[in-house]
Amino acid sequence: MEPIRILIADDEASYLDLIKRRFANKNYEITTAPDGNTAHEYLQSVEFDVGLFDYQMPGLNGIELMKRAKAIQPLMQLILITGHGTIESAIEAMKLGANDYIMKPSNFDEIELVIAKAYEKKQLLQQNLDLKEALRRSKMRKTMVGQSKAILCVQDIIRKVAGTPSTVLIEGESGTGKELVAENIHYLSDRAENPFIILNAGALPEQLLESELFGHVKGAFTGAHESKKGLVEVADNGTLFLDEIGEMEMGLQVKLLRFLETGEVRSVGDNRTKKVDVRIVAATNRNLEEEVKKGNFRQDLYYRLNIIKIVVPPLRKRDGDILLLANYFLRLHDKSGSKQLSEQAQIALQNYQFPGNIRELANLIQRGIILSNSHVINVDDLFGEQAVATTAHPMTLKELETRHIQQTLKAVAGNKTKAAELLGISTRNLYRKLAELDAD
Repeated sequence: MEPIRILIADDEASYLDLIKRRFANKNYEITTAPDGNTAHEYLQSVEFDVGLFDYQMPGLNGIELMKRAKAIQPLMQLILITGHGTIESAIEAMKLGANDYIMKPSNFDEIELVIAKAYEKKQLLQQNLDLKEALRRSKMRKTMVGQSKAILCVQDIIRKVAGTPSTVLIEGESGTGKELVAENIHYLSDRAENPFIILNAGALPEQLLESELFGHVKGAFTGAHESKKGLVEVADNGTLFLDEIGEMEMGLQVKLLRFLETGEVRSVGDNRTKKVDVRIVAATNRNLEEEVKKGNFRQDLYYRLNIIKIVVPPLRKRDGDILLLANYFLRLHDKSGSKQLSEQAQIALQNYQFPGNIRELANLIQRGIILSNSHVINVDDLFGEQAVATTAHPMTLKELETRHIQQTLKAVAGNKTKAAELLGISTRNLYRKLAELDAD
């Protein structure tokens, strides 16, 4: 059992000697200081469980020392020693977070009991912190797999930005893992125990999106039979991830900008505002700087979102990560644990350009697991009709995207809503791509 680490600060040398002798054979590791300044120096270099501070001593008095101890070692439990027969100083100490106080002359059995109670509280606080940390880590269910320079750079930015309150803009093609980046930012931040809320800004028309975002009061519009909290309010003290922010209509962009600038939310149909503390992380598969130039996105909102930008690299630019990810998904989805990729399948995966990025790779691996007739997954199991294209001459990105969209539409019998869902883009985005293909 580890000893209880105690710091005792008192200007009476005889009192310190007496305590050290009295507790010499106990499970204590005692450090003594003759004044508050010396104790303060110890606090900055040694971790303690319990502190016993005399109220009156040279330099920092017991109250001032307690304030500094709380700032330096928040879990340390503090006890005030006073020998002046009044409780005013003890009451002040308790208000500052002291566990207890003892009077001089002291009953050593009483001191030992007070120390034991303080140490027990320190242990409970530490266990609570450990449990919270374990919970935070358990929430990080999805792993960011990869060793390429491109993805390691993204991970480094995530670590740096997570602990700040900054708004973050994530750019990248569909299927690159923008939501995963947002999740990692949240669960590595001090908001990890609070909500992580996701809203797809491209999935709803403007009026419904405004209601979803900011809430509405009863009767605000046709069909508003009950008042409803918006996701901004639901995410209070947490993180709101706005996916496909580039699809948001101009009118709602103004309201989002106002919220970002004031931190105040007003429900549809309500005159009152509420203050909330929400971190906004936004994502888009568009180049918002170009959208600003085209007049499709507000410049002031772009600058407000673009405090920190993370560009998630497409899979084709993540050298060496394709097989790492393929094997990760294989372990994740192959319940038998017996499947493996053939050498030809591995070559085909490395040669393929992945217009659908990581999402497409995950789907291919699941397909291969289902269609393979043995423990080996072959090229045909993965790609089917695309097998020739993946092993023959490389195709342009435009050709690959076109083929991917066409085959997805064919698989869902032309259902564009379902196709957009499988492709990981909004229906509006799919229609735009189809219009571009027709124009070609």
